[in-house]
Amino acid sequence: MDGLPPHHHRPHPRFRPPLHTLPLPFPLLLLPPLLLFIATLTTHITTLLHDPNIPFLLSQCHAHARLPLLTTSPLLPDFVSTPLCFLTTLLQTAAGSASASASGSGSGAGAGSGSPETASLRAGATLAPILAAIAALVTITTLESARVCNTPARLLKHPTALWAVFQLLGGPAMGALVWQVGFVPAFLRRGRGVVVERNGGRLGDHHHHPVLGDGMGMGMGMMGMRHVRVRAEGWAVPVAVGVGFVVPAVVMLVVDSAVAVGVWLLFPVWVSVVRRVVRGLVVVVLGREKWGGSVHLERSWSAVVGVYAVPVLCSVLAHAYLVWSLTQPDDRREMTRSTLKLITTDAFFLGLTVLYWVFMEAGWRAALVMVGISAALGPGAGICAAWIYRERAVDLDRSVTVVAVGSRRPSEDADPSEQTPLLR
Repeated sequence: MDGLPPHHHRPHPRFRPPLHTLPLPFPLLLLPPLLLFIATLTTHITTLLHDPNIPFLLSQCHAHARLPLLTTSPLLPDFVSTPLCFLTTLLQTAAGSASASASGSGSGAGAGSGSPETASLRAGATLAPILAAIAALVTITTLESARVCNTPARLLKHPTALWAVFQLLGGPAMGALVWQVGFVPAFLRRGRGVVVERNGGRLGDHHHHPVLGDGMGMGMGMMGMRHVRVRAEGWAVPVAVGVGFVVPAVVMLVVDSAVAVGVWLLFPVWVSVVRRVVRGLVVVVLGREKWGGSVHLERSWSAVVGVYAVPVLCSVLAHAYLVWSLTQPDDRREMTRSTLKLITTDAFFLGLTVLYWVFMEAGWRAALVMVGISAALGPGAGICAAWIYRERAVDLDRSVTVVAVGSRRPSEDADPSEQTPLLR
């Protein structure tokens, strides 16, 4: 087949993603994330030096005044129990916990009132859109881990490790640092590598091989595809994100409990386990022949809706909740304000980091989509919309499916049989 099929058009050169066209050494592409890393770290250090409330939380944990069952446990040394207590208490306070905020206020860290303690409505409404944005990123990274082209990239194929580091650094409090030095560099390196492989060792126009198709060889053609390795991922990813991330996050916001926070902190484990279980069940119950093969999910709008519905719906609801809360009195205590300031600052830098990543992967139009949708429907919806745009407007493999290892065929062809040649 000569050229691309009629339904697939090549974007104009000025609309091609910078990652595909900029003839810059790869280290220069990492300069913006590095500068954002320095700015984020500097801002956090400045905040901690000028606001005594957050260091006060750490000192309370060290003195066993917070979560004594955890900090005095003989099974955990102090260098483990104290940071865990700090992370749990910080998130519990940021979520508007009445007990956590009152504990800090009663100890002199903030001003309390004589009224009965109630959870802060504004605090939960502020944290909810940030958690929805993280849910969108969890969805994207989990889906990307299932794609054929990311198989050689260990960090992308197994994102649980980076998400675990994200949580250990405080989750939404300091997690932007992990994206700036972990996720984004890994995605950019793999993306640049795929482009170079497809174009015969250089950037620029996409070339077509007369025998092997769009790849430069059988391995390259297979590696460059955006298919998920197992079609059942279309079910496994949204269920894993919903059960492993969203449900614990909602419980954390609703239930005033350190245990609920601790369960949410383990979401990388829950997402990974649920995804594997659901994927296996779908293949076994619904049939390996139909659900065990590879497929490009973005070819079907129903599959796109199924995969991204959970984070988009969470984002829309959280954004509406935040807008409504702005019409109500601000009921946050001083300790809650301090923790939320740290989290919202980190969310700002995380947003800039993701915006740069989207711009490099998909171009300025996708970045504009992200900003516009985020303003209207929340950051989680904006991130998902930008990534869907990236897949449907930029992807170069939407017109092919796998026939056998190292071979490719137009998606309009009939399903392969025993007589289907490997190369045609």
